[in-house]
Amino acid sequence: MILIGLGSNLTTEEFSTSRAILEKALKMLEDEKISVIKCSRFYETEPVPKSDQPWYVNAVAQIETSLDAVELLAKLHEIERNLGRTRRERWEARVIDLDLLCYDEQIFPSAGQWCTEAQKDSPKGAVIPHARMHERDFVLIPLMDIVPDWRHPVSGKSIRTMLSQAKSGGIVRVL
Repeated sequence: MILIGLGSNLTTEEFSTSRAILEKALKMLEDEKISVIKCSRFYETEPVPKSDQPWYVNAVAQIETSLDAVELLAKLHEIERNLGRTRRERWEARVIDLDLLCYDEQIFPSAGQWCTEAQKDSPKGAVIPHARMHERDFVLIPLMDIVPDWRHPVSGKSIRTMLSQAKSGGIVRVL
């Protein structure tokens, strides 16, 4: 099972809402032969960490692709650039954020190194499953919509358990 997180809290001249940007990103995935199997509801969420940024719109999608994890991550970054994202600083407001949350049961860089890399502010390479997904309500709540029985490949914890232990605690409400 391949899962991606989608988020936006800025708009553009072409897209007047963050939801419209996320819907366009889903269409662009399909245009790249990345099949969207399921998509959660869209949620309005507080920025994490809390700030005076605009609130986000978030969702999670289950996809299928013939791309490997590294190729998929590169394709997600390409879609972000095509929608107007520029990366300047961590946790800044953004037009689009596409995160590879998990790729089947793969653990990258390795089970032994995952915990160390996941704790770094700026890991050197891809970290799969996503390093902080288990801490974020804005990821876990949409995951419940589409894969309620999914378990984290490293910890083995259920979504419900991770939600009860999540640190973000921000407001997450259905749009």
